Amino acid sequence: MTNIKFPVKKELFLETTHSPALVDIVGPELVNEVVDFCFIANPYYPTPAMMDELLAKIPEIIKAYPSSNPRLAREQLAAVLKIDPQHLILGNGATELITLIEQELIDDIAIPIPTFSEYLEKLRDADSARLYQLPADRDYQLNLSDFADWIDEQSISSALIINPGNPTGQFIHLVELKAFLKRMGHLKVILLDESFIDFSGIDQPSLMPFLDEYPNVIVVRSMSKHCGVPGLRLGYCCTSNNEFNSVLKALLPVWNINTIAEYFLLMLPKTDREYQQSVTQVVKDVRLLYSKLKKLNGYKIYPTGSNFILVRINFGISALELQMRLLEEYGLYVRDCSNKEGLDKYHIRVASQREANDDRLVQALQEISQDFL
Repeated sequence: MTNIKFPVKKELFLETTHSPALVDIVGPELVNEVVDFCFIANPYYPTPAMMDELLAKIPEIIKAYPSSNPRLAREQLAAVLKIDPQHLILGNGATELITLIEQELIDDIAIPIPTFSEYLEKLRDADSARLYQLPADRDYQLNLSDFADWIDEQSISSALIINPGNPTGQFIHLVELKAFLKRMGHLKVILLDESFIDFSGIDQPSLMPFLDEYPNVIVVRSMSKHCGVPGLRLGYCCTSNNEFNSVLKALLPVWNINTIAEYFLLMLPKTDREYQQSVTQVVKDVRLLYSKLKKLNGYKIYPTGSNFILVRINFGISALELQMRLLEEYGLYVRDCSNKEGLDKYHIRVASQREANDDRLVQALQEISQDFL
Protein backbone atom coordinates (compact mmCIF):
# COMPACT_ATOMS: atom_id res chain seq x y z
CA MET A 1 0.00 0.00 0.00
CA THR A 2 1.24 3.51 -0.82
CA ASN A 3 1.62 6.16 1.87
CA ILE A 4 -0.28 8.64 -0.33
CA LYS A 5 -3.97 9.14 0.34
CA PHE A 6 -5.43 9.84 -3.07
CA PRO A 7 -8.29 12.38 -3.06
CA VAL A 8 -11.08 11.37 -5.45
CA LYS A 9 -13.81 13.56 -6.96
CA LYS A 10 -16.53 10.97 -6.47
CA GLU A 11 -19.31 13.13 -7.90
CA LEU A 12 -17.85 12.72 -11.40
CA PHE A 13 -18.82 9.05 -11.39
CA LEU A 14 -22.49 10.05 -11.30
CA GLU A 15 -22.27 12.16 -14.46
CA THR A 16 -21.37 9.52 -17.05
CA THR A 17 -21.94 5.85 -17.85
CA HIS A 18 -18.27 5.64 -18.84
CA SER A 19 -15.24 5.81 -16.57
CA PRO A 20 -14.35 9.44 -15.76
CA ALA A 21 -10.92 10.49 -16.98
CA LEU A 22 -8.25 9.80 -14.39
CA VAL A 23 -6.87 13.34 -14.55
CA ASP A 24 -10.33 14.68 -13.70
CA ILE A 25 -10.89 12.51 -10.64
CA VAL A 26 -7.47 12.82 -8.97
CA GLY A 27 -6.12 16.01 -10.57
CA PRO A 28 -3.04 16.68 -12.75
CA GLU A 29 -0.68 16.65 -9.76
CA LEU A 30 -1.41 13.00 -8.93
CA VAL A 31 -2.41 11.55 -12.29
CA ASN A 32 1.02 10.01 -12.88
CA GLU A 33 0.92 8.34 -9.46
CA VAL A 34 -2.17 6.28 -10.30
CA VAL A 35 -2.29 3.23 -12.59
CA ASP A 36 -5.35 3.27 -14.82
CA PHE A 37 -6.72 -0.26 -15.22
CA CYS A 38 -9.89 1.17 -16.80
CA PHE A 39 -7.72 2.06 -19.79
CA ILE A 40 -8.39 -0.93 -22.06
CA ALA A 41 -5.80 0.03 -24.67
CA ASN A 42 -2.50 -1.35 -25.92
CA PRO A 43 0.22 0.00 -23.55
CA TYR A 44 3.08 -0.94 -25.93
CA TYR A 45 1.97 0.92 -29.05
CA PRO A 46 2.66 3.49 -30.49
CA THR A 47 6.33 2.82 -29.90
CA PRO A 48 8.61 5.54 -28.45
CA ALA A 49 10.09 6.05 -31.92
CA MET A 50 6.62 6.65 -33.37
CA MET A 51 5.82 9.12 -30.62
CA ASP A 52 9.04 11.00 -31.33
CA GLU A 53 8.17 11.16 -35.03
CA LEU A 54 4.67 12.44 -34.27
CA LEU A 55 5.99 15.08 -31.88
CA ALA A 56 8.48 16.29 -34.49
CA LYS A 57 5.71 16.59 -37.07
CA ILE A 58 3.16 18.42 -34.90
CA PRO A 59 4.39 22.00 -35.63
CA GLU A 60 3.93 21.27 -39.34
CA ILE A 61 0.72 19.26 -39.41
CA ILE A 62 -1.17 21.22 -36.77
CA LYS A 63 -1.04 24.23 -39.10
CA ALA A 64 -2.53 22.27 -42.00
CA TYR A 65 -6.09 21.27 -42.78
CA PRO A 66 -6.85 17.56 -42.86
CA SER A 67 -7.51 16.10 -46.27
CA SER A 68 -11.03 16.71 -47.54
CA ASN A 69 -10.68 13.32 -49.26
CA PRO A 70 -9.61 10.63 -46.75
CA ARG A 71 -8.70 8.18 -49.54
CA LEU A 72 -4.94 8.12 -48.84
CA ALA A 73 -5.32 7.49 -45.10
CA ARG A 74 -8.01 4.92 -45.82
CA GLU A 75 -5.74 3.11 -48.27
CA GLN A 76 -2.89 3.00 -45.73
CA LEU A 77 -5.14 1.43 -43.12
CA ALA A 78 -6.69 -0.96 -45.65
CA ALA A 79 -3.21 -2.15 -46.64
CA VAL A 80 -2.48 -3.13 -43.04
CA LEU A 81 -5.88 -4.77 -42.59
CA LYS A 82 -5.61 -6.49 -46.00
CA ILE A 83 -9.10 -5.45 -47.07
CA ASP A 84 -10.67 -3.50 -49.92
CA PRO A 85 -10.29 0.23 -49.10
CA GLN A 86 -13.70 0.85 -50.65
CA HIS A 87 -15.20 -1.16 -47.79
CA LEU A 88 -13.59 1.09 -45.17
CA ILE A 89 -15.00 4.20 -43.48
CA LEU A 90 -12.89 6.23 -41.05
CA GLY A 91 -14.51 7.81 -38.01
CA ASN A 92 -13.68 10.29 -35.28
CA GLY A 93 -13.58 7.37 -32.89
CA ALA A 94 -15.74 4.28 -33.23
CA THR A 95 -18.45 6.09 -31.28
CA GLU A 96 -19.06 8.49 -34.19
CA LEU A 97 -19.72 5.54 -36.47
CA ILE A 98 -21.80 3.64 -33.90
CA THR A 99 -24.00 6.72 -33.55
CA LEU A 100 -24.49 7.09 -37.32
CA ILE A 101 -25.19 3.39 -37.84
CA GLU A 102 -27.73 3.20 -35.05
CA GLN A 103 -29.41 6.48 -35.93
CA GLU A 104 -29.70 5.80 -39.67
CA LEU A 105 -29.70 2.05 -40.31
CA ILE A 106 -31.24 0.40 -37.23
CA ASP A 107 -34.97 -0.04 -36.69
CA ASP A 108 -34.76 -2.51 -33.83
CA ILE A 109 -31.79 -4.53 -32.65
CA ALA A 110 -31.06 -7.59 -30.52
CA ILE A 111 -28.39 -6.67 -27.96
CA PRO A 112 -26.79 -9.27 -25.68
CA ILE A 113 -26.21 -7.77 -22.23
CA PRO A 114 -24.01 -6.84 -20.46
CA THR A 115 -22.58 -4.70 -23.24
CA PHE A 116 -20.78 -1.47 -24.16
CA SER A 117 -23.21 1.27 -23.13
CA GLU A 118 -22.93 3.30 -26.35
CA TYR A 119 -24.90 0.62 -28.16
CA LEU A 120 -27.81 1.21 -25.80
CA GLU A 121 -27.54 4.99 -25.61
CA LYS A 122 -27.19 5.98 -29.27
CA LEU A 123 -30.33 4.38 -30.70
CA ARG A 124 -33.01 6.64 -32.21
CA ASP A 125 -35.50 5.15 -29.78
CA ALA A 126 -34.56 3.39 -26.54
CA ASP A 127 -37.45 0.97 -27.08
CA SER A 128 -35.76 -0.35 -30.23
CA ALA A 129 -33.16 -2.11 -28.04
CA ARG A 130 -34.25 -5.72 -27.51
CA LEU A 131 -32.14 -7.01 -24.64
CA TYR A 132 -30.87 -10.59 -24.48
CA GLN A 133 -29.50 -11.47 -21.05
CA LEU A 134 -26.32 -13.52 -21.11
CA PRO A 135 -26.26 -16.23 -18.39
CA ALA A 136 -23.97 -15.62 -15.43
CA ASP A 137 -23.71 -19.35 -14.75
CA ARG A 138 -22.14 -19.75 -18.23
CA ASP A 139 -19.65 -16.92 -17.66
CA TYR A 140 -21.75 -14.59 -19.85
CA GLN A 141 -20.80 -16.56 -22.96
CA LEU A 142 -23.04 -15.87 -25.95
CA ASN A 143 -24.48 -19.04 -27.47
CA LEU A 144 -25.09 -17.97 -31.06
CA SER A 145 -27.52 -20.76 -31.86
CA ASP A 146 -29.76 -19.82 -28.94
CA PHE A 147 -29.37 -16.14 -29.82
CA ALA A 148 -30.46 -16.81 -33.41
CA ASP A 149 -33.51 -18.75 -32.21
CA TRP A 150 -34.51 -15.85 -29.95
CA ILE A 151 -34.01 -13.22 -32.68
CA ASP A 152 -36.32 -15.12 -35.04
CA GLU A 153 -38.90 -15.79 -32.31
CA GLN A 154 -38.99 -12.07 -31.50
CA SER A 155 -38.98 -11.00 -35.20
CA ILE A 156 -36.10 -8.58 -34.67
CA SER A 157 -34.55 -7.02 -37.78
CA SER A 158 -30.95 -6.39 -36.63
CA ALA A 159 -28.43 -7.82 -34.18
CA LEU A 160 -25.30 -6.77 -32.30
CA ILE A 161 -22.33 -8.99 -31.52
CA ILE A 162 -19.23 -7.71 -29.71
CA ASN A 163 -16.35 -10.12 -30.16
CA PRO A 164 -14.58 -10.35 -27.77
CA GLY A 165 -17.37 -9.09 -25.53
CA ASN A 166 -17.10 -5.91 -23.48
CA PRO A 167 -17.09 -6.08 -20.45
CA THR A 168 -17.29 -9.87 -20.38
CA GLY A 169 -14.22 -10.79 -22.45
CA GLN A 170 -16.11 -13.72 -24.03
CA PHE A 171 -14.68 -14.77 -27.40
CA ILE A 172 -16.47 -16.37 -30.36
CA HIS A 173 -14.46 -18.42 -32.83
CA LEU A 174 -14.71 -17.56 -36.52
CA VAL A 175 -16.30 -20.88 -37.59
CA GLU A 176 -19.12 -20.43 -35.08
CA LEU A 177 -19.58 -16.79 -36.08
CA LYS A 178 -19.78 -17.63 -39.80
CA ALA A 179 -22.47 -20.25 -39.14
CA PHE A 180 -24.53 -17.65 -37.29
CA LEU A 181 -24.09 -15.06 -40.05
CA LYS A 182 -25.12 -17.53 -42.73
CA ARG A 183 -28.26 -18.41 -40.79
CA MET A 184 -29.02 -14.72 -40.14
CA GLY A 185 -28.60 -13.55 -43.72
CA HIS A 186 -32.21 -12.35 -43.69
CA LEU A 187 -31.52 -9.67 -41.06
CA LYS A 188 -31.26 -6.06 -42.19
CA VAL A 189 -28.05 -5.30 -40.26
CA ILE A 190 -25.64 -7.35 -38.19
CA LEU A 191 -23.35 -5.01 -36.27
CA LEU A 192 -20.11 -6.78 -35.34
CA ASP A 193 -17.78 -4.93 -32.98
CA GLU A 194 -14.23 -6.30 -33.20
CA SER A 195 -12.45 -3.60 -31.20
CA PHE A 196 -10.59 -6.17 -29.08
CA ILE A 197 -10.21 -8.98 -31.62
CA ASP A 198 -6.45 -8.56 -32.02
CA PHE A 199 -5.97 -9.48 -28.35
CA SER A 200 -7.74 -12.84 -28.67
CA GLY A 201 -4.45 -14.72 -29.15
CA ILE A 202 -6.00 -16.55 -32.11
CA ASP A 203 -4.52 -16.36 -35.62
CA GLN A 204 -6.84 -14.74 -38.19
CA PRO A 205 -9.91 -14.41 -35.93
CA SER A 206 -11.46 -11.44 -37.75
CA LEU A 207 -14.40 -11.53 -40.14
CA MET A 208 -13.06 -8.63 -42.21
CA PRO A 209 -11.39 -10.75 -44.94
CA PHE A 210 -14.76 -12.42 -45.57
CA LEU A 211 -17.04 -9.36 -45.76
CA ASP A 212 -18.02 -10.02 -49.39
CA GLU A 213 -19.84 -13.15 -48.19
CA TYR A 214 -22.00 -11.22 -45.69
CA PRO A 215 -23.52 -8.05 -47.20
CA ASN A 216 -25.67 -7.31 -44.12
CA VAL A 217 -22.63 -7.12 -41.80
CA ILE A 218 -20.91 -3.95 -40.62
CA VAL A 219 -17.69 -4.49 -38.67
CA VAL A 220 -16.80 -1.71 -36.22
CA ARG A 221 -13.40 -1.22 -34.57
CA SER A 222 -12.02 1.33 -32.14
CA MET A 223 -8.35 2.09 -32.78
CA SER A 224 -8.21 3.54 -29.26
CA LYS A 225 -8.14 -0.05 -28.03
CA HIS A 226 -5.84 -2.07 -30.25
CA CYS A 227 -3.51 0.80 -31.24
CA GLY A 228 -3.47 2.55 -27.85
CA VAL A 229 -4.39 6.02 -29.15
CA PRO A 230 -7.70 7.10 -27.52
CA GLY A 231 -6.70 10.76 -27.69
CA LEU A 232 -6.51 10.66 -31.49
CA ARG A 233 -10.18 9.63 -31.73
CA LEU A 234 -9.76 7.06 -34.48
CA GLY A 235 -12.14 4.30 -35.40
CA TYR A 236 -13.39 2.63 -38.53
CA CYS A 237 -16.12 0.42 -39.88
CA CYS A 238 -16.07 -1.98 -42.83
CA THR A 239 -18.87 -3.35 -44.97
CA SER A 240 -19.24 -4.75 -48.46
CA ASN A 241 -22.76 -3.30 -48.64
CA ASN A 242 -22.64 -0.37 -51.09
CA GLU A 243 -25.89 1.10 -49.80
CA PHE A 244 -24.66 1.12 -46.19
CA ASN A 245 -21.38 2.62 -47.36
CA SER A 246 -23.07 5.42 -49.29
CA VAL A 247 -25.42 6.32 -46.45
CA LEU A 248 -22.68 6.50 -43.83
CA LYS A 249 -20.15 8.37 -45.97
CA ALA A 250 -22.77 10.96 -46.91
CA LEU A 251 -23.46 11.68 -43.24
CA LEU A 252 -19.86 12.18 -42.16
CA PRO A 253 -18.68 15.80 -41.96
CA VAL A 254 -15.73 16.90 -44.02
CA TRP A 255 -12.50 16.84 -41.95
CA ASN A 256 -13.89 14.45 -39.36
CA ILE A 257 -10.32 13.09 -38.96
CA ASN A 258 -7.68 15.58 -37.74
CA THR A 259 -4.20 15.93 -39.24
CA ILE A 260 -2.39 14.21 -36.36
CA ALA A 261 -4.69 11.21 -36.71
CA GLU A 262 -4.15 11.21 -40.47
CA TYR A 263 -0.39 11.21 -40.04
CA PHE A 264 -0.64 8.35 -37.54
CA LEU A 265 -2.57 6.30 -40.11
CA LEU A 266 0.22 6.88 -42.64
CA MET A 267 2.69 5.41 -40.13
CA LEU A 268 0.86 2.09 -39.79
CA PRO A 269 2.25 0.10 -42.75
CA LYS A 270 5.89 0.75 -41.85
CA THR A 271 5.31 -0.10 -38.17
CA ASP A 272 3.11 -3.17 -38.58
CA ARG A 273 5.85 -5.47 -37.32
CA GLU A 274 6.15 -3.43 -34.12
CA TYR A 275 2.38 -3.46 -33.78
CA GLN A 276 2.20 -7.24 -34.05
CA GLN A 277 4.95 -7.55 -31.45
CA SER A 278 3.02 -5.25 -29.11
CA VAL A 279 -0.11 -7.38 -29.43
CA THR A 280 1.87 -10.53 -28.66
CA GLN A 281 3.20 -8.89 -25.50
CA VAL A 282 -0.27 -7.76 -24.40
CA VAL A 283 -1.64 -11.29 -24.82
CA LYS A 284 1.27 -12.65 -22.77
CA ASP A 285 0.66 -10.07 -20.03
CA VAL A 286 -3.07 -10.79 -19.86
CA ARG A 287 -2.55 -14.52 -19.57
CA LEU A 288 -0.06 -13.99 -16.76
CA LEU A 289 -2.41 -11.59 -14.95
CA TYR A 290 -5.28 -14.07 -15.36
CA SER A 291 -3.21 -16.89 -13.83
CA LYS A 292 -2.32 -14.74 -10.82
CA LEU A 293 -5.87 -13.50 -10.27
CA LYS A 294 -7.17 -17.08 -10.37
CA LYS A 295 -5.07 -17.86 -7.28
CA LEU A 296 -6.79 -15.21 -5.15
CA ASN A 297 -9.49 -16.07 -2.65
CA GLY A 298 -12.78 -14.19 -2.71
CA TYR A 299 -12.99 -13.44 -6.44
CA LYS A 300 -14.49 -15.15 -9.47
CA ILE A 301 -12.26 -14.60 -12.50
CA TYR A 302 -14.01 -14.96 -15.85
CA PRO A 303 -12.26 -16.42 -18.90
CA THR A 304 -11.18 -13.79 -21.40
CA GLY A 305 -10.24 -13.47 -25.04
CA SER A 306 -9.32 -9.83 -24.73
CA ASN A 307 -6.84 -7.50 -23.02
CA PHE A 308 -9.08 -7.13 -19.96
CA ILE A 309 -10.59 -9.45 -17.38
CA LEU A 310 -14.01 -9.39 -15.71
CA VAL A 311 -13.88 -10.07 -11.96
CA ARG A 312 -16.72 -10.74 -9.50
CA ILE A 313 -16.25 -9.89 -5.81
CA ASN A 314 -17.51 -12.74 -3.64
CA PHE A 315 -17.05 -11.19 -0.19
CA GLY A 316 -18.51 -8.31 1.79
CA ILE A 317 -18.10 -5.22 -0.45
CA SER A 318 -19.55 -3.89 -3.69
CA ALA A 319 -17.65 -3.03 -6.86
CA LEU A 320 -17.98 0.67 -6.08
CA GLU A 321 -16.56 0.21 -2.59
CA LEU A 322 -13.67 -1.85 -3.94
CA GLN A 323 -13.03 0.70 -6.70
CA MET A 324 -12.85 3.59 -4.21
CA ARG A 325 -10.61 1.68 -1.82
CA LEU A 326 -8.20 0.74 -4.61
CA LEU A 327 -8.14 4.36 -5.78
CA GLU A 328 -7.79 6.09 -2.45
CA GLU A 329 -5.46 3.66 -0.69
CA TYR A 330 -3.44 2.07 -3.50
CA GLY A 331 -3.55 4.49 -6.43
CA LEU A 332 -5.15 1.86 -8.70
CA TYR A 333 -8.15 2.69 -10.89
CA VAL A 334 -10.43 -0.20 -11.95
CA ARG A 335 -13.78 -0.15 -13.74
CA ASP A 336 -16.84 -0.51 -11.54
CA CYS A 337 -19.31 -2.37 -13.78
CA SER A 338 -22.37 -1.77 -11.58
CA ASN A 339 -23.97 0.47 -14.21
CA LYS A 340 -23.64 -2.18 -16.92
CA GLU A 341 -27.14 -3.44 -17.59
CA GLY A 342 -27.13 -7.19 -17.12
CA LEU A 343 -24.53 -7.25 -14.31
CA ASP A 344 -25.00 -6.95 -10.56
CA LYS A 345 -23.11 -4.52 -8.31
CA TYR A 346 -20.21 -6.87 -7.58
CA HIS A 347 -18.27 -6.85 -10.86
CA ILE A 348 -15.12 -4.94 -11.81
CA ARG A 349 -13.18 -4.95 -15.07
CA VAL A 350 -9.39 -4.71 -15.14
CA ALA A 351 -7.16 -4.23 -18.18
CA SER A 352 -3.55 -5.37 -18.18
CA GLN A 353 -1.09 -2.48 -17.76
CA ARG A 354 2.26 -4.29 -17.97
CA GLU A 355 3.45 -6.96 -15.56
CA ALA A 356 4.84 -4.72 -12.80
CA ASN A 357 1.62 -2.71 -12.55
CA ASP A 358 -0.49 -5.84 -12.82
CA ASP A 359 1.38 -7.28 -9.84
CA ARG A 360 0.50 -4.19 -7.80
CA LEU A 361 -3.15 -4.81 -8.55
CA VAL A 362 -3.00 -8.50 -7.63
CA GLN A 363 -1.31 -7.65 -4.32
CA ALA A 364 -3.89 -4.98 -3.50
CA LEU A 365 -6.82 -7.26 -4.28
CA GLN A 366 -5.30 -9.94 -2.08
CA GLU A 367 -4.78 -7.53 0.84
CA ILE A 368 -8.35 -6.20 0.62
CA SER A 369 -9.95 -9.65 0.46
CA GLN A 370 -7.98 -10.77 3.50
CA ASP A 371 -9.78 -8.13 5.54
CA PHE A 372 -13.07 -9.99 4.93
CA LEU A 373 -12.13 -13.67 4.63
